[in-house]
Amino acid sequence: MTANPTEDDLRVIAEQVWSSYLDTDGASPLLPFPAQQRRDDVSASVSVTGAWRGHVVVSCSDTASRNAAAALLGIEHEDVTDDDVTDALGELANIIGGNVKSLLPEPCALSLPHVLMEKTAGRYPSVTEVCSLNGTWLDESVTVSVLESTADFAGVSAP
Repeated sequence: MTANPTEDDLRVIAEQVWSSYLDTDGASPLLPFPAQQRRDDVSASVSVTGAWRGHVVVSCSDTASRNAAAALLGIEHEDVTDDDVTDALGELANIIGGNVKSLLPEPCALSLPHVLMEKTAGRYPSVTEVCSLNGTWLDESVTVSVLESTADFAGVSAP
């Protein structure tokens, strides 16, 4: 039996990441309650393999992704490019994923981030949501989810 991260764990991790990288002055924290309209225009994920298998996914509105890129990269919002969004959201997924990985049984490995600039419904088949944080940042939707694989990989050998 493995211990999974909890919603409280995820909230603490997300709040620490936001305060360290996106809201260093404390003026615009990630609020742990859903936005009026949940949006997942952009998503970034890292996969976890090993003793625990699944994904850590950060999804948000396009506006939130551009706000994150501007804050993380120290540039003006109007100067943010799609490449900046990809870099910033990928880095957020990597940082949050690394923190989640530290709560999982060893050994586990983290993949490189994968970023999609489109809606992601149905992208993760054969998973169960372990926990999630549906939050609001600068009046925009942000969701962080931990998904555990339900696929049986017993008997599957690596190439």
